[in-house]
Amino acid sequence: MKNVQDGVSVIGLGAMGLALARALLKDGHRVTVWNRTSEKATPLVKEGANIAPSVAAAVEASPIVLACVERYEVTRAILGTEEIAHLLSGRVLVELSTGTPQDARDAEVWARERSLDYLDGAIMASPSQIARPDTTIFVSGAESAFQRSEAVLKTLAGNLTYMGESVGLASTWDLATLSCLFGAMLGFFHGARIFESEGLRVSDFGSMIAAISPALGEMMKHTGDVIQTESYKEVESSVKTCTVGFELFAKQAREAGINADFPMFGLGLFRKAMTAGYGEEEVAAVIKVLRKNTIS
Repeated sequence: MKNVQDGVSVIGLGAMGLALARALLKDGHRVTVWNRTSEKATPLVKEGANIAPSVAAAVEASPIVLACVERYEVTRAILGTEEIAHLLSGRVLVELSTGTPQDARDAEVWARERSLDYLDGAIMASPSQIARPDTTIFVSGAESAFQRSEAVLKTLAGNLTYMGESVGLASTWDLATLSCLFGAMLGFFHGARIFESEGLRVSDFGSMIAAISPALGEMMKHTGDVIQTESYKEVESSVKTCTVGFELFAKQAREAGINADFPMFGLGLFRKAMTAGYGEEEVAAVIKVLRKNTIS
């Protein structure tokens, strides 16, 4: 059993909150849980968790509080009552809800006003992947908060990564990574429809993508290097070549009678890059089109 000083309270028991609590219990931490719907906490009692009768009781039970709810605003609504205000001072709040870098900065200000040691976190995993050696959680914020909560968070993610004291860093890395993931997922969904239109097994497609993922990751790394150095003239795959690829996606969709939203969206961006004169440059030059579409 861990030292009682390792006690941690988990606020929010959705699928991810439950996974966090179970991982902490399995590792021997003293865990207190609270959820608006208390029935969700009941199965954890058999695993050794303490169910707090109120949010105040959950906060008071542990020096470290993990918040895993829908949004940052929900965390502040839960912990922002007068009943709880005097209990927060001196504790560590680790925000594991999803938000933007500005959400993180606002939360840090809110926490400092209450003498809370604040750490912002981003879980780069599904609930079933929690507590694996390769599971990643990005964290940023006060180094003192990281030092106090590191052992707890290391239980949840073997690849726990402290990004630094600038509190928006974890959310920045989170959103950028999720943008890549969700973009890839949209492409995968369209690829699945291509497979289905030809009577092939989508599970075979998924297995193939998993097998070649190191090569795909290498391509992403190369693209990042090209953008960072602005070396678009060193061409491996040009904007023109990739535009032809999207034209083929759209053509196949018409021929097979499947949804063409994804290829037409991509084709629109690539055609803008062609019109701008980037056709003979490395495909990464498409980012120059996106840079011209910033929101004021």
